[in-house]
Amino acid sequence: MSSIAGKIYRVVGPVVEAEEVASVRMLDMVEVGEDHLIGEVVRIKGDKAFIQVYEDTTSLKAGDLIYTQGTPLCVELGPGLLGNIYDGIQRPLEVIREKEGFYIQKGVHVAALDRNKKWHFLPRRKAGEAIKGGEQVGEVKETDLIIQKILIPPAISGSLKWVASEGDYSLSEKIAVVAQDGIDLDVFMYQRWPVRKSRPYDERLGVNEPLITGQRVIDTLFPVAKGGCVAIPGGFGTGKTVVQHQIAKWSDADIVLFVGCGERGNEMTDVLLNFPKLVDPKTGRPLTERTIFIANTSNMPVAAREASIYTGITMAEYYRDMGYNVALMADSTSRWAEALRELSGRLEEMPLEEGFPAYLPSRLAEFYERAGKVRTLNDEDGSITIIASVSPPGGDFSEPVTSHTKRFIRCFWALDRDLANARHYPSIGWVESYSEYLDDIKKWWHDKISAQWLELRYTIMELLQKEQKLLQVVKLVGPEVLPQTQRLILETCYIFKNAFLQQNAFDKVDAYSSAKKQFLMLKSIITFYRAGDLLVKKGIGVSEIRVLPIFQELMRMKTEYTEDDLGRLENMPGRVDEALKELDF
Repeated sequence: MSSIAGKIYRVVGPVVEAEEVASVRMLDMVEVGEDHLIGEVVRIKGDKAFIQVYEDTTSLKAGDLIYTQGTPLCVELGPGLLGNIYDGIQRPLEVIREKEGFYIQKGVHVAALDRNKKWHFLPRRKAGEAIKGGEQVGEVKETDLIIQKILIPPAISGSLKWVASEGDYSLSEKIAVVAQDGIDLDVFMYQRWPVRKSRPYDERLGVNEPLITGQRVIDTLFPVAKGGCVAIPGGFGTGKTVVQHQIAKWSDADIVLFVGCGERGNEMTDVLLNFPKLVDPKTGRPLTERTIFIANTSNMPVAAREASIYTGITMAEYYRDMGYNVALMADSTSRWAEALRELSGRLEEMPLEEGFPAYLPSRLAEFYERAGKVRTLNDEDGSITIIASVSPPGGDFSEPVTSHTKRFIRCFWALDRDLANARHYPSIGWVESYSEYLDDIKKWWHDKISAQWLELRYTIMELLQKEQKLLQVVKLVGPEVLPQTQRLILETCYIFKNAFLQQNAFDKVDAYSSAKKQFLMLKSIITFYRAGDLLVKKGIGVSEIRVLPIFQELMRMKTEYTEDDLGRLENMPGRVDEALKELDF
């Protein structure tokens, strides 16, 4: 039950200053005014508390009462999360639409998880066994793709006094009783967890496996490990959201969380319209069966943007604790940082560069450090990979959000405006982008694909760097004056950029490339360069090589060879070598 915690002294945008408060603590969730608007205590000074309100505050006035339940802002974690669409404070938007219509009315309070729906519970432990917090007591088939493991809340440990038999239960029915220090504690299929507190785990592990996204420029040139952090900075229209959509659709993560923390409404609408139509390539089931959406668009209250990040990462930790690999898309952290800036200004805090608060780096660090690969309390390995877009004004990567983000990540996919304008997608530039996960994941590539992978990657990166310098010369004097060896570098990079890096998301064959297909394509291009280099050193011109039929075959291989034709693609490097040797007569 809520109790009165004080009354409103003044309202400053999304911030409410309350007076006569005595029973609230920092980060307590409160309800403000007659409409019981949801808010969170962010500062206490004497008998006054400052509350950031997650809903429109225009109707509030001085003297309105403030209520509290004495608990922090929490999310509900349990069966029913997957396939759902929430706002930044975990209100289910579909349920609100059925209840209120197409507009969220102020003060709407709806349970995040359906209390009446029955779930088929299968016990995995027996009465009388000792059980610790975080261990599995049973499981529920949440969707056809995901088995949700019902975990004991981390704070509960003791003897398992009773476990429900196999059957259908609602979330409001207890499924176990744990005796802890002489007290019987009921366990339900759902639990509540404070969003700003990371969930516990047994041990943090080193990352050693790549997140295969199916996007060649990412997996081959700038890979991210499962449990890693990556930032995607880029100016307006360079394709940040498009990259995240592709990764959400095609990555080999078990669970995908898409957090639209301040992106435009039409972008989030595109996600919500398209995802239900998509089919998981691994299982043939709808992709929404392993996806959660948090739709907190730019026209929603500013303060809710800040909460949406924590809501998303807490849900991700919950599925990580079951041993799943989770990919969290945050679009965009710049809008989240702007919410911090506005709230800081309303609280009259001293600003630093560009008006952002002094604690911006620490807030970014708190978010990114919740990623990682861990050994869970249930003795399983799970991971959270954070893929966060950044929207620097004017594409200026030196601005505070981008520069501070680079301190806490190990992978950087810099979007290039020139590539985007040339309709080259994904428009991830190969000059400013980098990945520090190469040494961590090279063993996986060598064991699963080929021991040549890292060597071929270094070779093509070296050619791309040489091409950058040569293009400066070409702009001044044209390609005709270059030596044949340098013209071969330009031709090889032309093939690589157009036949490898450029990828068509609307083409059924080209939208996704497996790791093996990527390697075979790269090997074919490097074989072309090495065989061609031997020819030009013998006096054969690049123009003679370019007219060979194999050149056009290389340009077409990304769409010509499906995942079922990789046997034929394996012959491509040998065919390239033979075709070029025919010129050496």
